[in-house]
Amino acid sequence: MQEAAAYILLVLGGNDTPSADDVTKVITASGGEANEESIATLVGDMEGKTVNDLLAEGMDKLKDVPMGGSGGGGGAAAGGEAAAVEVVEEEPEEEEAPAATDMFASGGDGGDY
Repeated sequence: MQEAAAYILLVLGGNDTPSADDVTKVITASGGEANEESIATLVGDMEGKTVNDLLAEGMDKLKDVPMGGSGGGGGAAAGGEAAAVEVVEEEPEEEEAPAATDMFASGGDGGDY
């Protein structure tokens, strides 16, 4: 997989036909170990082809692949005599605001302050 990624990086960088040495340099520069056999196979398979043509060909094949799930099953239908559920909306109770107090007008000794 790293071979294909390196090849595509080279193409994106402007090298339309990377050589095996080019691909090896990219892989080793990124800290990976180059598999010479895989690189030779990739470069051989890509001879006479462009990455854009291969991607377009792959997208054409993907159009026939079903995507997405079935959505799961629906819930069972209720019987004719199912109990009706009554929804009761409760009105929120208004809370009384606490009485405003002046902590300096308490007339006390000031407590711990």
